Amino acid sequence: MAFEKSKIAVMSRLRGVRSWKTETFCRFFSLFSLLGCLPVSLVQADITDGNTEHLKREHSLIKPYQGVGTSSTPLWDFGGSTLLTSQYVRLTPDERSKQGSIWNRVPCFLKDWELHVQFKIHGSGRKNLHGDGIGIWYTKEKLQPGSVFGSQDHFVGLGIFVDTFRNELQGMDRSFPYISAMINNGSLVYDHGKDGRPTELGGCSAEVRNKDHDTYLAVRYSKGRLTVMIDVEDRNEWKECFDVSGVRLPTGYLFGSSAATGDLADNHDILSMKVYQLMVEHTPEEDSMDWTKIEPSVSLLKSPKDNIDDPTGNFRSAPLTGWKVFLLLLCALLGIIVCAVVGAVVFQKRQERNKRFY
Repeated sequence: MAFEKSKIAVMSRLRGVRSWKTETFCRFFSLFSLLGCLPVSLVQADITDGNTEHLKREHSLIKPYQGVGTSSTPLWDFGGSTLLTSQYVRLTPDERSKQGSIWNRVPCFLKDWELHVQFKIHGSGRKNLHGDGIGIWYTKEKLQPGSVFGSQDHFVGLGIFVDTFRNELQGMDRSFPYISAMINNGSLVYDHGKDGRPTELGGCSAEVRNKDHDTYLAVRYSKGRLTVMIDVEDRNEWKECFDVSGVRLPTGYLFGSSAATGDLADNHDILSMKVYQLMVEHTPEEDSMDWTKIEPSVSLLKSPKDNIDDPTGNFRSAPLTGWKVFLLLLCALLGIIVCAVVGAVVFQKRQERNKRFY
C-alpha cells in the first residue's frame, strides 16, 4: 500500500513538471510573438504627425504658395506646363505630351528629415487609359525636363515614383497605380519598358487616381533608413508602403516634383510639400563627417533586379538555385536526425525510470 502511494506521488510530481514546462513554453511563445509584432508598430509611430515646431518653411510648399516663381526672392521655381493657382500646383493638365515641374531653390542640409506630399491625380481617361505619373525628388541639382516622369534620367539622388500606367504587359503580378523608389548615383537608367523594376528599391500598389478625398505620401529618411508611407483611403492614418535600411543620402540636395503625360493623360496636382526636421542623435563620428560628400547608395543583400514581386507589391526572393535547395535539404535532414536522437534518448530514460517504479 505504501509502495502504491509512493508511486502515485512520483507520477503526480512528473505531471507537475511536465505541466510547468508546457506553461513556460506557452508564455515564452506568447512573448516571442508579441516581440515579433513590435517592429510594425514602431514604424508607424516613427512617422511624425506634422508637428509645426519642426516644419522647415524654406523647404515647404504651402498655400497660398507665396515665394513661388514670381517674387523677388522665390523659394520655388516651376517650369514646363506647370500652372500655379490658389488651390493647387498643376504639373500637367489632362492633355497629351505635357511635362511640368516645381523645384525648391534652397538646398536641404538636414541629416534626418521627413517629407509629406499632398497630391491629386485625376482625369477623364477610363480605366487603364491614363498616364503617366508623378516623380518626387531629392537630388543633387534641379533636374532638366526628361523621360523619367518629366525629369531627366541619370539623376543623382532619390526618386519616388507614382506610376499610373503599366508598360510591361508581362508584369501582371502587380496592380497600378504603383509607388516605387530608386537611388541613383548618376550611372543607372530608369527602364520605362519594365516599369523601373531593374532598379526598384521597394514599392507597393495604391489606388490614388480620381479620389474624392485627399491623398498623401510621406518619405522619411533617418539614420540610413528610408521609409515610405501612404494615406490614400481617407482614414487619416499612415500605411507602410516599404521600409529599407542601408540607404545613404547626402545633405545639400534639392526637393522637387515633376510629372508627365504621353499618348495618355491626366491632371497631376501638388497641393502641398512639407519638410520636417527629425530630432535624432548621431555619434561623434557621424557628426564630424562631411555629409555633402556622401554618394547616394544603398546596401542590399541582393540586387533589386534579382527580386520578383508578389501581387501585394512586396518583394520575395528569386527562385532557389541548386545549391540553395541542397542546403535546405541538408538542414532538413540534420533536423530530422537530431529530433530522432533526442526522441530516442528521452524514450530510453523514460523506460529506465518506469523500470525503477516496478
